[in-house]
Amino acid sequence: MSFQQGLSGLNASSKSLDVIGNNIANAGTVGFKTAAPHFADVYAASLSGGGASQVGIGATMSAVVQQFTQGNITTTNNPLDISINGGGFFRMSQNGTVTFSRNGQFHLDNAGYIINDKSQRLTGYPVDTNGNVVPSTPVDLILSPAPIPPRATSNPLSGNITAVVNLDSRESSPAVAPFNFANPQTYNFSTGLSVYDTLGVSHTLTTYYVRNSPGVWNVYATLDGATPTALPNMTFNTSGALTSAPTVAIPAAFALTTGAASPWSPGTIDFTGSTQYGAESGVDGLRQGGYTAGSLAGITVGSDGVIQGRYSNGQTRALGQVVLANFRAPTGLVNLGGNQWAESSVSGPPAVGAPGSGSLGVLNSSTIEESNVDLTAELVSMITQQRNYQASAQTIKTQDQVLQTLVNLR
Repeated sequence: MSFQQGLSGLNASSKSLDVIGNNIANAGTVGFKTAAPHFADVYAASLSGGGASQVGIGATMSAVVQQFTQGNITTTNNPLDISINGGGFFRMSQNGTVTFSRNGQFHLDNAGYIINDKSQRLTGYPVDTNGNVVPSTPVDLILSPAPIPPRATSNPLSGNITAVVNLDSRESSPAVAPFNFANPQTYNFSTGLSVYDTLGVSHTLTTYYVRNSPGVWNVYATLDGATPTALPNMTFNTSGALTSAPTVAIPAAFALTTGAASPWSPGTIDFTGSTQYGAESGVDGLRQGGYTAGSLAGITVGSDGVIQGRYSNGQTRALGQVVLANFRAPTGLVNLGGNQWAESSVSGPPAVGAPGSGSLGVLNSSTIEESNVDLTAELVSMITQQRNYQASAQTIKTQDQVLQTLVNLR
């Protein structure tokens, strides 16, 4: 029987060395998870049951279990290199076949899909036409190179023009009258703002402020040097606070020749927060929501998995959201090789969600997760298994010597 026991010991040590060798070989594989061999003792079956004198007949490998501990995070120069800090797996798709991976080395194919080195596509939530993430069944993520269309300043989504100004209370009424925007001596202060028509063509909207009397200012507006139109007066109290209606309408009085919708008007200007203090006239805030067309200039991936596109017109828009999947028993996943796993009845179905939700980890862009192999521990285990192999071989040698002695008996 010692031959059988020694042979099982040799097999056990050999398989353990195989696992150790595989771990060491993949020490540089991104997203690799180290494996640990599990062994069990073997006893012969007996109809009468076991007893205190029962002797085992060796060992057998019961399982090779991967350890899904966190690997070190290393920075890269590729914004589509994504690491997972915490639990979860990337959900990959290829011709309808879904697999899972911890390797986040991604790039774009010629159709704009985010893929790995095996041309499997990263999946996530899509976005609607306004760039809002739509949580639904995950789809293959694609980064469309289509330009972002222009938005007119008068578009309801762009909001009103807001202008926060301070008008110097120490100013006197201009010595030259009446108001003439071509003559700076006929007004006290002016400010300009770039605005956009429905084709995304930029125009300059200029507002002029003329002190009428203490606490009362006349306001005028012009577009690209056209004849100005008068706006409601701005009035202030003795504390310098605005007392007139803060939101004033701009008449649609400016004709355009660009082919865009004409006449042009942004709708209103909101002067909320404007003041009349004894300080230099100036602008504290000037904003409008229009912009010209823009092409995709770059992308970033947030910790929540939202892929933000950066456009040449200074705008950003969500292009999709990476999803993660987690399992109740990740050690039950089927290892497919190539940094891929598949679900099984042991692992249970995947729980899919946005990064950072539930038990799912967060994402780090321009980083990769290194293998979690501990080379020092593997080398020590290799020495231990080498000794075990030698000891098992020694039991076979000793049994051989005992049998040889018996054979030589006269």
